[in-house]
Amino acid sequence: MPLTPVPDHASILEEIKTVRRGGIVRLRRLEVPSLARIAFALAPADDRRAEVPARSQSQSVEWLLRLAVSRLGGGTLQEAAEYTLGLTPGTRDWPGADRRRRAAELYGVSIERFRKEQEAVVLDQVAEQVGSLARTALAERDPAAGDTAHDDPAALLDPADPADPAVSARTHRLLSVRAQGRTVPVTLHVHPVDLLRDVDVVVSPVNTYLALPEAYKSSVAASLRRAGALRGLTGELLGDPIHEELRDWATARGTSGRPVLPGTVAVTGSGALADQGVRRVYHAAVAVPRAGTNDYDVLPADVTRAVARALAVLAEEHERFDPPLRSVCFPLLGSGRGGLPYEQSVRAVWAAVDAELARGADWDIHLIARGLAPAGLVVRMLAEYTGEGTEDSTA
Repeated sequence: MPLTPVPDHASILEEIKTVRRGGIVRLRRLEVPSLARIAFALAPADDRRAEVPARSQSQSVEWLLRLAVSRLGGGTLQEAAEYTLGLTPGTRDWPGADRRRRAAELYGVSIERFRKEQEAVVLDQVAEQVGSLARTALAERDPAAGDTAHDDPAALLDPADPADPAVSARTHRLLSVRAQGRTVPVTLHVHPVDLLRDVDVVVSPVNTYLALPEAYKSSVAASLRRAGALRGLTGELLGDPIHEELRDWATARGTSGRPVLPGTVAVTGSGALADQGVRRVYHAAVAVPRAGTNDYDVLPADVTRAVARALAVLAEEHERFDPPLRSVCFPLLGSGRGGLPYEQSVRAVWAAVDAELARGADWDIHLIARGLAPAGLVVRMLAEYTGEGTEDSTA
C-alpha cells in the first residue's frame, strides 16, 4: 500500500477540536481522517483490515485519544483533557458546554477564560501526544529514520499494511528471555492497563488498607476499577464490582478498616473486564500510607513478596477455572504514587518471577508499561538482570 504523510500538528489539533465539539458518542459521524489513519496504523495487525467500518473507526479513534491522554502524566492537565473530550466515565454523552464547565472548575477559572487559555493548552498537548505516537510508529517501522521521525511532519507512514509485523510491536513486544538455563517468552505491553486483553490475571497495586482510589484517578488501580465497572447504554454506573468484591474480601477476613501486611494479595473478579478476556484481578498491597500526608512508601522487598504471593495464588486457583488460568500480567508495581524508581520496580518484580521460573513454572508472563521510556528500560534490564540477554521480536 502506498505510503502517506504523517498528519502535521495543525491537522491533528483541528480534528481533536472537532471531537471536543461533537463528543465521543458522535465519532461515527465526525470527519477525523487523520486521527483514524493514525489509530489504524497503531492498532495490532490482527485488528486492522483493508477497510474499516464506521463503528470500528470510532472505536479506534477513541482508543487513540485515550492512549494519547494517558501520556499526559496525570494531574489537572490529564483530568481536564479527559473531561474536555468526554473520556471520563459517565461524560461521553455530555454536551460540550457541560464538559467545558467541568474542566474549567478543575483550574478554578471561568468558562470563558478556560476556553481562551487552558483549553487551548490542553488540546494542544493531546495533539502533541498523538503526533508523537505517529512519529514513534514511523521510527519503529523505519529505524533508519532516526531522530528525523520526530522532527519532520512530512515523514511517511504506512497506515494499513496487515503484512507488516512491525505495527503490532508498537503496543506489544514478545521478548525471548534467557532464564535459569532455558528460554521463556515474556510479553511486554506498552499501553494503559485498561486496554489489556486476553490475559487471565492482572495484578493491581493497592495500599495496605486495600482501599481503591476513585475511578476517575489515573493510577493502575483506578483504571482497572473504572474499566471493570458495569455501565448502562449512556454510561451511567450500574455497579462497581471490583471495589465491592475487594471490600467483601477484607470484611470476610476481619481486615476492614485496618492495614494488612505489605505483600498481601487480595483476589477479586474482573467485572466488565471479563469482556476483554481478563478473568481475575489480584490486588497486591505494596503501598504503605505515610501518616499525615497523601504520600506512600513502597519497599522493593514488599513488591517482590507481593509478586511471589500473586504467583502462589495463581498456582492455587488456576485449576478451578475452565479453561485453567495460565497468563498473568504485572505492571511496574510501586512506580506510580509509590515513587519507586522504574529500575527498582523492574528488579523487584523480576526477582520473584525469576525464582518461580527456576522452579520450573510454566506461566504465561506479561509485563505492562504505560510509556516507551519504562518499556525500553524493561527490555534492557531483563537482558542485564538475567545475565544471558533477551531477544526482541514482534508479538
